[in-house]
Amino acid sequence: MGSLTVTLCGIPLDNPVIPASGTFGYGYEYAELYDINCLGTFSFKGTTKDPRFGNPTPRIAECTAGMINAVGLQNPGVEKVIGEELPKLKQCFHKPVMANVSGFSVEDYAYTCEKLDKEEQVGWLEVNVSCPNVHGGGMSFGTCPESAAEVTAAVKKVTKKPVLVKLSPNVTDIVSIAKACEDAGADGISLINTMLGMRIDLRTRKPIIANKMGGFSGPAIFPVALRMVYQVANAVKIPVVGMGGVSSAEDVIEMMLAGATAVEVGAANLVNPYVCRDIIRDLPEVMKKYRIENLSDIIGGAK
Repeated sequence: MGSLTVTLCGIPLDNPVIPASGTFGYGYEYAELYDINCLGTFSFKGTTKDPRFGNPTPRIAECTAGMINAVGLQNPGVEKVIGEELPKLKQCFHKPVMANVSGFSVEDYAYTCEKLDKEEQVGWLEVNVSCPNVHGGGMSFGTCPESAAEVTAAVKKVTKKPVLVKLSPNVTDIVSIAKACEDAGADGISLINTMLGMRIDLRTRKPIIANKMGGFSGPAIFPVALRMVYQVANAVKIPVVGMGGVSSAEDVIEMMLAGATAVEVGAANLVNPYVCRDIIRDLPEVMKKYRIENLSDIIGGAK
């Protein structure tokens, strides 16, 4: 059997499969279904400095080959995550975990990352710059290179662990933003976050989601995600974590050929809670089918 192992920012993974933030809770919820130690790692629910109740309901809308969500970063805040969620996780997951961090100011990001950086269980900090900048007119930090770089630099000043910056696809030039993050010290890039979408109820003639618009995810966005991963992986020298519509072992291999070192699985977890386990089980057979000896050998193999 070929090797599934990869190394992400200096930390070895048994395989490249990572449940994406917001689709896997804090891990222990899924540990009731299967042994989550089969995963490479997982990215836990987006965590902010202060507790957040999230957006008003309804927050979810179904659509062809995907879904739209506007949960609004509901989470108990970093202090409770450290004091309550991580101890529960430690009972069922025995590998480094990826801490996903969100914020509404540069100071928010730095504060939360500094706190989580001290936690032994945390292997990587995945910094989501798709949040609205409250001091910058509400525009996302990830929509311009300067803002993304500012967050990256601030976080790197207060952390020792690898920092992966998670980028939004809702931009014109994702490569320039990725390169700005790399120049500011990022250890890796995660992409893509959800696209922006909406649905309208034909009976009420109103948007289905209370927030009107939300993050569009699922198999429909896979080709866009693959294109952006390919573009960024060919433009930066740091590792890329690819995601967006991944739902099979074949998708994982395609993402890796595009340049991803590891691959996150998001919306598919909400359809089939066993999907990451099943993908890991399927990978050896798919590798055999395509004559792949070691997964690490195919990273960026599509030229």
